[in-house]
Amino acid sequence: MSRESKKITLPVTGMTCASCAAAIEKGLATLSGLHRVNVNVASEDVSIEYDPRKIDIKTLVRAITDVGYGIGLEKATFGVGGMTRASCVANVEKALAKVPGVISASVNLASEKATVQYVRGETGMADLRSAVEAAGYSVLDEQKEEQRVDDDLLRVQNAKRRFILAIIPSGVAWTLMILSMAIAIPGYGIIIAVLGFPVVFLVGWPTHLASLKAIRSRRANMDVLISLGSVPPYFMGIAALIWGGPGFIEMAMGIVSFHLLGRFLETRAKGRASEAIKKLLQLGAKTARIFVDGEEKEIAIEDVKVGDIMVVRPGEKIPTDGVVVEGESAVDESMATGESMPVSKKANDTVIGATINQQGLLKVEATRVGKDTFLSQVIRMVEECQGSKVPIQEFADRVTGYMVPGVLVIALLTGISWLLFPDFFMRIITWGATFLPWVNPDLGTVTLAIFASIAVLVISCPCALGLGTPTALMVGTGMGAEKGVLFRRGDALQTMSEVHTIVFDKTGTVTKGKPGVTDIFANGRMEESELLHLAAGLEQGSEHPLGQAIVAEARRRGVDLTGVDGLEAVTGKGIRGRVDGREVLVGNQKLMTDFGVDIGEVQGKLAELEGEAKTAMLVAVDGTIAGVIAMADTLKEDSVQAIAELRKMGLETAMISGDNQRTAAAIAKKVGIERVLAEVLPQDKAAEIRRLQEEVGIVAMVGDGINDAPALTQADVGIAIGTGTDIAIESSDITLVRGELSAVVTAVNLSRATFRKIKQNYFFAWVYNAVAIPMAVMGLLHPMVGMAAMTASSLNVVTNSLRLRRAKVEPGWRR
Repeated sequence: MSRESKKITLPVTGMTCASCAAAIEKGLATLSGLHRVNVNVASEDVSIEYDPRKIDIKTLVRAITDVGYGIGLEKATFGVGGMTRASCVANVEKALAKVPGVISASVNLASEKATVQYVRGETGMADLRSAVEAAGYSVLDEQKEEQRVDDDLLRVQNAKRRFILAIIPSGVAWTLMILSMAIAIPGYGIIIAVLGFPVVFLVGWPTHLASLKAIRSRRANMDVLISLGSVPPYFMGIAALIWGGPGFIEMAMGIVSFHLLGRFLETRAKGRASEAIKKLLQLGAKTARIFVDGEEKEIAIEDVKVGDIMVVRPGEKIPTDGVVVEGESAVDESMATGESMPVSKKANDTVIGATINQQGLLKVEATRVGKDTFLSQVIRMVEECQGSKVPIQEFADRVTGYMVPGVLVIALLTGISWLLFPDFFMRIITWGATFLPWVNPDLGTVTLAIFASIAVLVISCPCALGLGTPTALMVGTGMGAEKGVLFRRGDALQTMSEVHTIVFDKTGTVTKGKPGVTDIFANGRMEESELLHLAAGLEQGSEHPLGQAIVAEARRRGVDLTGVDGLEAVTGKGIRGRVDGREVLVGNQKLMTDFGVDIGEVQGKLAELEGEAKTAMLVAVDGTIAGVIAMADTLKEDSVQAIAELRKMGLETAMISGDNQRTAAAIAKKVGIERVLAEVLPQDKAAEIRRLQEEVGIVAMVGDGINDAPALTQADVGIAIGTGTDIAIESSDITLVRGELSAVVTAVNLSRATFRKIKQNYFFAWVYNAVAIPMAVMGLLHPMVGMAAMTASSLNVVTNSLRLRRAKVEPGWRR
């Protein structure tokens, strides 16, 4: 049985560090039917590829909640009409529960309201309404999804509120601590204990709750380290208040406060990293005007169906993907392609939903709605890419999985070592006290041992390692979406940054893919018009661009076309059939050779035309060569500049074509491509790519994603170019919305810039831990200083990723 696969991205709540990601992956690993699981701490979601025959979404959700995390679900509340008794409630609930993506459905008979929780992207209001209506009821007054409050904004506000609630009493406590060094404050210890309790146990409760869940699941994460660094010191401070000794409550308050400051700043920065997705979500039109019984009617975008005729006035967004049926205008497609110049649209042209009609009135027939639209596909692709893992991340994830348990062991050994070898450590901190103001050798050995152990706990930073790749990936893929460069998987981004050679398919990639007839050469046995009549008559049944160009030329010249009998396409060679009772062949030299046609008398003309970078089609009639029809496919406007830029970046370029060596070489010379792979049949392109990989290493292939699918799949990075509204091409790793080669330059620049940031992030995180942990063990870092340093380390990684937005990724001539 073939493997059936479905992909889903679930938003997860309660994740704080890379250890959380490992716990979720471990929890899901127990399920059968999973093909791939990637947890993204930065975007707080999990991407899952699974077999829907063996497992369903509810089981996935339950597996995640069982290990102590929540799922951020969408919620819809709407009225249900037609319910009269309790059995109606059961009917509606059952109908809603069957909708794919629905997690729970609750219906209230008294209020006639239904409340449904579902996974965004898997279903929506249109599907829920259809389910209710199919059960025999009606939907009333639904709450539109655009009325939802931004979850990221809520998270930032909540993190800010927790920090403020912690920092106010902590600030008072620290002020009193400084004053107590100069004057005696009556009841100081009790005041500090009272101020510290709400900070450590109330404001810090979500952290401690996460720690308890982690311990219950037999795993350790950053929350465990924070809890161990704050709760025991608080109780030790209470013990010191009763029996005497140094207090640690101020330190516990500082650790919680700095931790919450870091959470607030991280949450805000991560929200900025995911701005691209938010912008995309906000781009869609909310309503559409359609013709109903000859009259215009405004409806919600969810109610638009395929085939509806939409009216779009100047300045309005085109509600959904469609085809122009009436009118002419210029449309701003910058949201899709990154290209600022408006695109002219007329009848039969396709338009993209959420793009802006600038001039004339358009009537557009809807062809894609809901999850199938261009915008929905873009959002889904960006989310999937952000949820995937870059190869370099896998090693870091393995390390962070062991890091927290390792830190616990190091902290324990630190305390024991201080008690066993106090003289050794005292010599170190006596030296450190000469230049570090927070080091105090006068404290007792036990106190210093506790300080050092707690400093080790709170200074270790698995968060910085866990955020290194996801945050850069979020920013990079978001920038790509804004510029019409869509990455399907994160590993493609790393591989693209290491590519040695980029292979371009000729037709439709380097050239426009719309050839026109330039020369007709008849060898004297018949007139040009007769030669064109026979060739075009045969090509009427062909869908090949070259055949269509011959037909178009015949019609332009007013040549009559007659029917064809026994039409047969010979893959990669040409076409044959009977026109006016005569056997006609149109194709390349291979076709003529196969049918024993001597082309000697046109060989000179053939060489001349091919030397001019023209594609020459040989025409034979009744087994004898009759002439040559030459065509030329013009280069795309930016091809020469793009190839020059790629070469300047140190990349080798190659072109693959079915044309003969002379024609392909002439085109390659025009555009500046170094290597030519000519006379390659469509089915042999993948083998050519494989041979090139064996010779040079990492190879990227640029093609149309349809005819080139096997070659794109074989390449280390497959790039589909100029595919219009259909961007969900499985064979491609990167999809370029713009049909221009300049987008390839953008993809390479963006890949290199993003991967450079990822490597910088890991460098900062590793250096920080390599320096900070030994200093903490030696007693040279106070726990509060360590907590501040840990916060700064995580924040540095996130802000470094955000600096990627400043990178110049567009080709030099477009900046």
